[in-house]
Amino acid sequence: MLEPLIQNNVVCHAVEAMVFASIACSILGVIISRMGLSSMGFTMSHAAFAGAAIGMFLDMSAQLAAIAFSVGVAALIGPISDKAKMAADATLGVLFAMSMAVAIFLISYMQYMGKGLSASALLFGDVISLYREEIYALAAISILTIVFVLIFYKEIAAIMFNMKIAEASGIRVKVVYYILLFIIAISVALSLNIVGGLLIFVWLVTPAAIASQFCFNVKSMFIVAPLVALIISAVGVWAGFEFTLPVAPLVALLLTAAFGVSVIISFKRRVSLKTE
Repeated sequence: MLEPLIQNNVVCHAVEAMVFASIACSILGVIISRMGLSSMGFTMSHAAFAGAAIGMFLDMSAQLAAIAFSVGVAALIGPISDKAKMAADATLGVLFAMSMAVAIFLISYMQYMGKGLSASALLFGDVISLYREEIYALAAISILTIVFVLIFYKEIAAIMFNMKIAEASGIRVKVVYYILLFIIAISVALSLNIVGGLLIFVWLVTPAAIASQFCFNVKSMFIVAPLVALIISAVGVWAGFEFTLPVAPLVALLLTAAFGVSVIISFKRRVSLKTE
């Protein structure tokens, strides 16, 4: 897609993958952060991590297993919360602990059995070993995320304001909520090879947190967060290849540094201080 602009195929694939992963994760991050469910991103990222470990253990596609396990965890969040009469955060905490335990157990067991597993790609991502099909899949999920927000924007805005009030007003909260969960599950699973299970949470939360320092409404956050993630990710890929640095951890550090700078220079924060 970007071959006319970037001659090196490896760099081109890395930039494309980072761009699409950043768009999908940052848009979804705005929703989950405004809903006060940042732990959802943490749980789904580790569910994908556990699924990939299961796939490697069973000698099948790690990505397909990550998608299947993530979708399964997403499907469990609502029913477990309802049946056990637990808050969503408590359910997410239980599922996170379960996912992490599965992942660590299988990786440790495979290493003990001498299968020669290197977990670094699962943990920190590996942008230099991407297939064209993976990039197309990321592009598709990015488009799906944008379409989802455009079609259900009113419902999403109402749910972000107050889920119970939205449900009382006749909005199909559960339908929108489950679609959101499944899109997050697939986005996270597809991004696992690029960002890694330990770092993808940064993409889901930090761009939205940066946007919140400058935006006064949700609409602008849906624009600013992807732009921030896209620019910083592209810069991180370039710097990683230019200076031979690990790309995903570098981008995570750049996003975190950008958040720190945004807190310092935020005119929104200065406005709130003046009114006090």
